[in-house]
Amino acid sequence: MIKALIVEDSLVAQELLIHILTSDPEIRVVGVARSGEEAIEAVQLLKPDVITMDIHMPGIDGFEATRQIMSTRPTPIVVVSGSMAIGEAAQVFKAMEAGALAVLNRPPGITHQDHKKIARELLQTVKLMSEIKLVKRLNHLQNKPQTSPISFLPAMKPSGAVQLVAIGASTGGPMALQKVLSGLPKNFPLPILVVQHIAAGFVDGFVEWLNGCCLMPVQTAVRWQAVLPGHIYVAPDNFHMGIDRNLRIEFSETPPESGLRPSVSYLFRSVAEALGANAVGILLTGMGRDGAQELKLMKDKGAVTVAQNAESSVVFGMPGEAVRLDAATSVLSPAEIADMLSRYR
Repeated sequence: MIKALIVEDSLVAQELLIHILTSDPEIRVVGVARSGEEAIEAVQLLKPDVITMDIHMPGIDGFEATRQIMSTRPTPIVVVSGSMAIGEAAQVFKAMEAGALAVLNRPPGITHQDHKKIARELLQTVKLMSEIKLVKRLNHLQNKPQTSPISFLPAMKPSGAVQLVAIGASTGGPMALQKVLSGLPKNFPLPILVVQHIAAGFVDGFVEWLNGCCLMPVQTAVRWQAVLPGHIYVAPDNFHMGIDRNLRIEFSETPPESGLRPSVSYLFRSVAEALGANAVGILLTGMGRDGAQELKLMKDKGAVTVAQNAESSVVFGMPGEAVRLDAATSVLSPAEIADMLSRYR
C-alpha cells in the first residue's frame, strides 16, 4: 500500500485529489496539508511514501516546503500545479531544483473531457515516484561533484566533424539538463536538440526556466526551422522531433513510442539516419528504456554516445539500459558531460 500525502490549500482541489488517489486500491491517502508548514510537520509524523505538492500557498509555499522536506526527510514529491501561465509554470521548476521529481497538471473536474486521462497520468506518476528510493541521495548528488575514471572520457572528434548534439531525459532530467547546459559557454559551436519527458503544458515554462540558467538561448522547437550553432531546441508537446540532413527540425505525429510522444528514441534514430557519425548522443536519467536502443544505433554509425552514470542519476533506467546494451562510448556525470562538450571549439 502506497501512503500518499496531499499538500493543497484549495478545499475543492483537495477533494478532487482525494477522490482520484483513493480510487486506486494500491494508494492510501494518509493526510492532507493545507500549507507548507503543515506539510513539513505531516511528513515527519505520517512518513508518506509520496507527496503531491501545490506550489502557490499562503505562508511557506510549495518550493520552500519541498526544500525543507528534502533536507530533513527526503520523500518523492510530485508537483501538482493548476497554473499553466509561462511565468508561473517556470516557478514550478524551482521546486525541482529543491528536489521534486515530477510536475503534473492538476486534473480538471470529473465532468471535463480530459479528466480521466489526466487522472490516470496522476495515478501512474504517484505510483512510479513512490518506488524511487534513490531520492534520499538527492542533496548529496546536488552538492557533491561527481567523478569518473579518466578512462571513461571519450575520444574527441574534430569539432568540424560534429554537427549536432542530441539529448534525451526523463525522471530527474530537468536538474541533469540544467547541470549539463548551464556548464556550456555562450559561444558553444553546435546546436543542441533536447527531448525531456514532461507533462503537457509545461514545456514553455521549462524552456523559460532553462533560459534563466544557461548562457546559450533556449527555445521550444518549431517545425522546419534551421538549427543554429549555440542554440538549444526543446521538443514541444505531443510531437516527435527529429532532424534532416540540412539541419532542419522535423516533427512527426506518428504513434507514441513506449507510450511517449515526443520520444527520445525517435530523436536519436532521426539523428543517426541524417548525420551518422557527425553527432553526439546523450542519454540522461529516467525510467524505462526510451532511447537506449537508438543510442546504440548512433554508436554503431560512429557517433560519440554518452550515458549518465548511476551515481548521479535519480533513476538509472534509461542510461542503465544503454550501458547494458553497450550503447555508450562513455559513462559520465552531468558535470563531466558539460566538460566534455565544452572541449568542442
